[in-house]
Amino acid sequence: MRYVLGLPTDQVDRPTEFLTADAVADVARAAEDAGFDAVSVTDHPFPQDKWLSRGGHQALDPMVALSFAAASTTRVRLLTNVFVLPYHNPFLTARAVASLDVLSGGRVIFGTAVGYLRSEFAALGLGYEDRGARTDQALRLMKAAWSGESVTIEDPPYSVVEHTMRPAPLQSPHPPIWFGGNSKRAIRRVVEFGQGWMPMPQPAAAAKLTRTPGLETIDELADRIQYLRSSALDAGRDRPDVCFVPFGMRMTDSPDLDTFDQLGQDVGTYAEAGVDWLSVPFSGTDRDSLLKSIEEFGARVIDR
Repeated sequence: MRYVLGLPTDQVDRPTEFLTADAVADVARAAEDAGFDAVSVTDHPFPQDKWLSRGGHQALDPMVALSFAAASTTRVRLLTNVFVLPYHNPFLTARAVASLDVLSGGRVIFGTAVGYLRSEFAALGLGYEDRGARTDQALRLMKAAWSGESVTIEDPPYSVVEHTMRPAPLQSPHPPIWFGGNSKRAIRRVVEFGQGWMPMPQPAAAAKLTRTPGLETIDELADRIQYLRSSALDAGRDRPDVCFVPFGMRMTDSPDLDTFDQLGQDVGTYAEAGVDWLSVPFSGTDRDSLLKSIEEFGARVIDR
């Protein structure tokens, strides 16, 4: 099992504790020292107040935040969980991801999804109903750009005639692409375009809001992982990674020692279901207690 620590870049009400260069560096280094394999950030450029009042969150720009984490670490991977691809121009995204991969020594994992917040799409002046098609298009264009070779593509509204993007990503042919979402369409995107899947625990009642099916039990998770792996095998693809937030955890949680001990006991169950990475959100009222909590997690869960 490998572990991802969610950086607390959503803690906008405690900026001096969590949203400074030193804070990002301190937390990223603590994660690396504790044995975490990756740190992650989210992507919400301009969320609506109504969504924020119902438990939504703000966030630093993902590429900027991860660049500060990269500069203060040497080993830990840099995961976007998730980068909402149809919010962004595909070539500018490809440039940003490649730049981070080069400067970090090839540590980027590009986690992406189609997004679900209709209000945020509207605020950005972007279509909502075609977001899935635009995501697929963007991935095709980004992969072409990441080749480092001259590219000619006519894919409206993009007209590319002999353009070249260098430097290419350090990882070849590109950083791993992981997809978020619980639907079979999300799984098919993994098989078609990616190397990993990031489902999320979710009550079935929340499906209408998030536009992705509920996922409430370990048996449901195991069934969908089996569908993913068999689909990849049928398509001649390598075995995709699976990254999952443990049941009962949310981004705004501040896990305690009992939670750590319970998760340590549950790791084998997640592994048997097919999970390769557990993504653990960390929050807190101050940086010192957060750093101590990360250290405790390393001792009680990762070291086990």
